[in-house]
Amino acid sequence: MTLTALISSIVICSISLAYGFALRGFTSFAIWILIFGVGWLIAVWQEWKWYTPVALFLATVAAAFGLWFGFIPGWMFAGGIFALFAWDMSDFRQRLRLMAKDDDTRGIERRHLLRISLLAMLGLFLASITMLVNVQFTFEWKALLVIVILLGLGQLVGWLKR
Repeated sequence: MTLTALISSIVICSISLAYGFALRGFTSFAIWILIFGVGWLIAVWQEWKWYTPVALFLATVAAAFGLWFGFIPGWMFAGGIFALFAWDMSDFRQRLRLMAKDDDTRGIERRHLLRISLLAMLGLFLASITMLVNVQFTFEWKALLVIVILLGLGQLVGWLKR
């Protein structure tokens, strides 16, 4: 469950930031953000522990840069929120590996994912309000919200089956 959430959050973070930059004409920078996202996925696969804090820093700087220069705030917020989500999931995966076999790792994992997912949903809700106020609530933003909701529902169905 944690790996799926981690990979999903990296993909959403990278695409959100890249799309936000591409909308303002920074297509070459958007391509570099996508390459950075692929590198982050490779780092998860290779278990490079040093990459995630660096990726969090770079994603936060990119989101702050976008907000500073007046890019569409929802895409920047989504990129920052899911970068934090990915950083937390990466750290949590490392802690799960260190737990004893008799610990309730499944229960701990479920509760942690529920808490962090609720925080991400709250962040997306606030970003959506910002998008509505700025009259920038587009079809693409609705599509992102639908994707995130479907991922959340898929996670919920997986929990209920167990």
